[in-house]
Amino acid sequence: MFKLCGLQFLLVIHSALCQNLGDLHVSGPLKDMDFYIPEGGGMRFIYQFTLEPPAVSFRVTGEKDGIIDIGPRTGILYLNGSLDWETKPVHKLQVESLDEKGDTVKGPYAVTIYVEDINDNPPKFDQTKYTGVVRQNSRPGKPFMYVHATDADDPTTPHAQLTYSILHHFPNPYTEMLFQIDNVTGAISASRAGSHYLDPQKQDTFTLVVTVKDMAGMTTNAFTSSADVIITVKESLWKAPSTIHIQENSTNEYPVAISQVHSNEPDVIYDLFEKEKLPRLPFSIDQKGIIYVTEPLDREEDDSYTFFVISKDNTGELVDKPLQIHVIVDDINDNPPVCQEAVTVIEVQENESGGSNIGTLIATDMDEENTLNSRLHFKIESQVPAVPESNLFLIQQDTGILQLTSRSLNKRIASNYSLKVLVTDTVFQTICDVEIHVIDINDQIPIFEKSDYDSVTVAESVPVGTVILEIQATDGDEPFTGSSHIVYQMKEGDPNNTFIIETDPETNRGFVKINKALDFETHPVYNLVINATNPEPLVTGVQYNSSSLALFKVFVTNEDEPPVFHKTVYKEEVSEDIPVNTLLVTVEAYDPEGDAVRYSLEGDARKWLRIDSTTGQIYTASPLDREQQEIYTVDVVASELSNAAQKSQATMVLHLRDVNDNPPRLAMDSPPFFCHPLSGGEKTLIQATDADEQWYFSTFTFSLADDMDTKNNWEVSKVNATHAYLSPKHTNFEEKVYYVPVIINDNGKPPLENRVHLEVNFCKCSSENSCFIEVDRQHYWPTVGQAVGILFGVLLVIGLIIGGVFFHMKYKEKNEQTSHQKDAMDKSELNRLA
Repeated sequence: MFKLCGLQFLLVIHSALCQNLGDLHVSGPLKDMDFYIPEGGGMRFIYQFTLEPPAVSFRVTGEKDGIIDIGPRTGILYLNGSLDWETKPVHKLQVESLDEKGDTVKGPYAVTIYVEDINDNPPKFDQTKYTGVVRQNSRPGKPFMYVHATDADDPTTPHAQLTYSILHHFPNPYTEMLFQIDNVTGAISASRAGSHYLDPQKQDTFTLVVTVKDMAGMTTNAFTSSADVIITVKESLWKAPSTIHIQENSTNEYPVAISQVHSNEPDVIYDLFEKEKLPRLPFSIDQKGIIYVTEPLDREEDDSYTFFVISKDNTGELVDKPLQIHVIVDDINDNPPVCQEAVTVIEVQENESGGSNIGTLIATDMDEENTLNSRLHFKIESQVPAVPESNLFLIQQDTGILQLTSRSLNKRIASNYSLKVLVTDTVFQTICDVEIHVIDINDQIPIFEKSDYDSVTVAESVPVGTVILEIQATDGDEPFTGSSHIVYQMKEGDPNNTFIIETDPETNRGFVKINKALDFETHPVYNLVINATNPEPLVTGVQYNSSSLALFKVFVTNEDEPPVFHKTVYKEEVSEDIPVNTLLVTVEAYDPEGDAVRYSLEGDARKWLRIDSTTGQIYTASPLDREQQEIYTVDVVASELSNAAQKSQATMVLHLRDVNDNPPRLAMDSPPFFCHPLSGGEKTLIQATDADEQWYFSTFTFSLADDMDTKNNWEVSKVNATHAYLSPKHTNFEEKVYYVPVIINDNGKPPLENRVHLEVNFCKCSSENSCFIEVDRQHYWPTVGQAVGILFGVLLVIGLIIGGVFFHMKYKEKNEQTSHQKDAMDKSELNRLA
């Protein structure tokens, strides 16, 4: 009864609210139909099937589940409860119409109700608390654990699309998160900061509050759940081993394991690489991380190795930071001592005292330095010859330093000794050869063959380098040594080093040469004292004496020399406008023998100068002109009055300063022109220049002559310091040549002015604006000079014409005579042949 009452209530409501169901498309004839209805929502109608006679009622069968039914008389398909997608997402029904007898009229038809999911279930984690372990220095982004949640809603809709995030991070000592989570998979990994900062010594446990949201986290109405994740930080397994020591030349069977490394991640691929590529790397690594040495090592070839171990995943990406492996090759005594020189040669002076260090025998051992393997001992095995004693020499056991046992070396007894020295380490021994050369000491002084070489007379003009004397001294020390080589020097009488002495190294003969030019007037006589010494110092107790000195005089004879100028170049600077006969400079020369001197000029091509032959005063002889030559150079000649062949020469350079003595002028390649007829606004550029020197820049002013015709027809305007525009004032010009009087002023001191008649053409122009028709020139009367020139030209042309006619007639007459003669000869020849 409750259900019927409820149904009657619904039908009343339905009848009141939906009188026009046909218009709302919620009613229709019986047929197969599909309905999509959101879950929940309680009681509601679905559809109204209309009766078609003889049908009087409807019946529904199938998966009604006590929720779905139909009004038999009204045909309304309705819900009397809520659908639940999670319980049953699809309901399959059959609907048929019945007549009064209850027999089927139409149907049954399939009616399917699809339940649409709504987001009515929050996501749930599989666990309320998760635990995980992460290694120090783990690779950023490499997951070490996962969290997982589920949602009972339709997985094909956003209702069950879940997204993960970290809500809280306890503790969080850094500004950056140490962990990160994949929002789709729930994979938790160390962040880049975590890979760097995680350290179990500082913090070994972290708690993360991880949340999961449905609706892909894209709406604030999404359901959320959370779970705690407890993470324990453990020490990294990926550590470089300490320095590895391997004994060289080991006889073990190779390869030999020397260390092992462990990655923080499983199933990685290990490999080795070198920072500096070696010809071969005698190490390898297997996939358990065990490092091997693959062959015997030789410390003398390489005493250490540095390489890196890397770990990669199956895609070839690095898993861990490279580890540096350092290997030290330990030394064994496997190298004998080696003599540095095949024969060690030592020189010792014969007067060396006992105990003196005379040299060092150097031997090396390739074994490791500063170890017993490379420690060497030295011992003299033999001495040849054994005179005057068999133990003249001693060698320090640990240093190889050789010493004399006493002052017993004598070059006359033995000049050379050969030693055999035994060099040993703890295992090996080597014999080294030593030769000791006894050197003569400088105990003899040079002695001149004679103490006075008398004198020599030379002319003051003798060339530098001339040998004027040969001297000889002898030395009793060992030949060809520093003890017997002789050096000659001027001890007295030559303060200016006028002479030099060179020694023949084979004979010790000395050659006195002139080192500087001689001058009778300043030094007519030299009293020389020559000494002879050795490069090596004399031994104690031996001194140079008078036997090592010699006397020698040099007399210099006078020769006639040319005059000498006080200066080789005389420079003067004057203005170009100085008057004629102005004194420019006085040159001076003297004769070494005191003769009088005459002066003259050479190279005065412009005849601008003259010189007083007695005083050397140079004057201007004619006006100077800087524009012709700014720097004027002439030669000044000084000659002896009594012997003109004895002369010398100096140079005078005259620099002329400019004055403003040249008026300005036009600087134009061709006369300007205007295209006729004028259209107005035309102008042409004119330029001025000046032959005077322009220190910085020229400045010219342009103006027109002060007459009415010029002022009415022309105007001039300044462009810059050197250019101006000339413009016609109107367009009524004829097609001819005009002469425009232009006045140009420069900026000199004083300024100069020039009046020029500028030729200006008015002509017909081509399309390229160039004048191509000769215009009638303005008529004017020629000057007297021009008239004479024209007359002379006309007479010359007439004379040439008359002369040409005369020579033409003569030539023609001669040709006619020749032709007559030839004709006569031809006739004579014809008669002869006939």
